Amino acid sequence: MPATPGRALRPTTKVMPGQARIYNRSLVLQSLYSDGPQSRADLARVTSLTPVTIGALVSELITEGLAVELGTRSAARVGKPATLVGFDPSAAHIVSLDLSPDAVFRGAVLDLAGTILATAEIPRGGRTGQAAADAATELARDLVDRAERPVLGIGVGSPGVVDSEGVVLSAPNLAWSGMPLAEVLNQALDTPVYVANDANVAALAEHSFGGATGSGVLVLTIGLGVGAGILLDGVLVRGDRFAAGEIGHLIVEEPGLPCVCGRSGCLEAQLSPPHLRARLEGRSAAEQEEVLNQAGTGLGIALAPVISTLDLGEVVLNGPPDLVGGSLLEAATTTVRRRVLPVAGKPLVLRLSTLHENSILLGSAVLVLSSELGVS
Repeated sequence: MPATPGRALRPTTKVMPGQARIYNRSLVLQSLYSDGPQSRADLARVTSLTPVTIGALVSELITEGLAVELGTRSAARVGKPATLVGFDPSAAHIVSLDLSPDAVFRGAVLDLAGTILATAEIPRGGRTGQAAADAATELARDLVDRAERPVLGIGVGSPGVVDSEGVVLSAPNLAWSGMPLAEVLNQALDTPVYVANDANVAALAEHSFGGATGSGVLVLTIGLGVGAGILLDGVLVRGDRFAAGEIGHLIVEEPGLPCVCGRSGCLEAQLSPPHLRARLEGRSAAEQEEVLNQAGTGLGIALAPVISTLDLGEVVLNGPPDLVGGSLLEAATTTVRRRVLPVAGKPLVLRLSTLHENSILLGSAVLVLSSELGVS
């Protein structure tokens, strides 16, 4: 099942019988995945599971190809050298789709460690509704055909509000309303499919691959739409209606620019790359600076109450660096620190993502890893 509200992405301790076998299997896998090769005794110690349980779980993982014996540890202790066991990232492949760019749909084949092995894209060409779903299916089929290992699952980062079953409840830029995207892809490709909001999967990518260190992290994705993914103590915040982080349609300016949602003055109308590039085109350097400062100020206005309410320690901007870096980032940082208490604003880290254009592809892979193997 996909990660749900209140569920930590990574198992951290053993549980009681009933849910024990699956959970403890994930516990062992997570230790190998995060910390590298270990002996069976090491695994028993760090997981608090019994040697007998560890032995059975490791044998199961080796049989499935997810773990492999790597030989003995260099003799540093008295007694027989321990045999090391490691996670095998080549055991299966993952197909990831990023539907957030405004001009193309992007996809990749990855191994279980998040290494991108092949990429592909398909022009969006302004397609919406069923035509956009068909384009996503075509891209996924191409990537499944390219995979050289069994496909563990397909992960998708989509704009809009997405429920826990992979139904896109609302994505105005793609004209999707109640689009059962996970079901559409599953029926076409007969493979487990997990779909989540693009900003949420970008947050998962920062959690697993991007070096986010705080207990409260917000990742703002600036693409076809504008939205935020929020992680609190390792738990993805989804909200009662799966719309947590949908700050793109907060009104930050009145009167303001017209927005695709039918209103005006929304943050997305200021920040989305197509709108921003159109406003920058043909302007002088000084005028461009003013446009970027205005967009950064609007972003800071939207972020400040969220940062203050949740006591976030880190905000990561995931979008075109030439647009969201520099003046825009500086204006947003200045605005946030001016609007929140110094105790919250001074230590705040507000930075660009280091994962760049691969953030949503990596986060979509985390969706599959978490759902299928219980690791991230």
